[in-house]
Amino acid sequence: MRADRIRLSGIGDEAAPGIDRQIAAVTRLGWDSVELRSVDGTALADLDDAAFKAVSGRLAAAGLGVSCVDSRIGNWARTVRSPFEDDLAELDRLAERCAALGTRFVRIMSYPNDGLSQADWEYEVLGRMEQLAARAERAGLVLVHENCAGWAASDPARMLRLVEAGGPALRLLFDVGNGIAYGYEAHELLPYIAPYVEHVHIKDGTGDTETQFYSLPGDGRCRVADSLRYLFDRGYRGTVSIEPHLNIRPHEGWSDPSGDYVDQFVAYGRRLEALVGALGAADTAGVAT
Repeated sequence: MRADRIRLSGIGDEAAPGIDRQIAAVTRLGWDSVELRSVDGTALADLDDAAFKAVSGRLAAAGLGVSCVDSRIGNWARTVRSPFEDDLAELDRLAERCAALGTRFVRIMSYPNDGLSQADWEYEVLGRMEQLAARAERAGLVLVHENCAGWAASDPARMLRLVEAGGPALRLLFDVGNGIAYGYEAHELLPYIAPYVEHVHIKDGTGDTETQFYSLPGDGRCRVADSLRYLFDRGYRGTVSIEPHLNIRPHEGWSDPSGDYVDQFVAYGRRLEALVGALGAADTAGVAT
């Protein structure tokens, strides 16, 4: 097994709302990229042109790339009945911004149901995915579907249906820790979906669908090391990105007013480096060169 070409990254707004502190967090870790979701509480697609130009300029000045951008397409706040035009517009906006940032990965989900029959829910989701993927392919993007909210949230057969419907512009994002909140064991997905995983999120913890308690990677029950080992053994060479959920969860509107979020983010990243290093990346500690 060789894991030394793995690129480590992190969702910046889990370290701080502002871009300067997000940059500080990944820079302290010595990593070469950040994953972007929001800046100062505003989703990347909703930043005005001046704000986005400032963000991209600060990233360039810091020498940081962008591993992925996290959209709201199909997420927990947009059901299968939500206007599809909103998602198409967000994808078009992000296509322009991804080109400026030098990334091609856009995180999506697959639309929670809102009263449709199972058959109608499936039909609508797959139809939307075909259109989104076609538009992404024309823009040179790859949509990565996260095992989180929506039709294909936790069912590997449904995830593979999405990949089939979307073609080469739709692949999977495997989040090690999402099973806690959604009531399944994420590690058990891997034998079915590993060949299609293009991006990985790391969080860990304990709890159930009612209450979750998040921890440093390796301290919870999400089998972080086992999952990484499984992926590395099967040739995964993409990005592993931290989503600590310890102090800030911007998508939930929650933050802990105490403590230094950047320090916690860096501690989380150091723990991940140790886990990845133990799996075969001793010479680079998991940072792509």
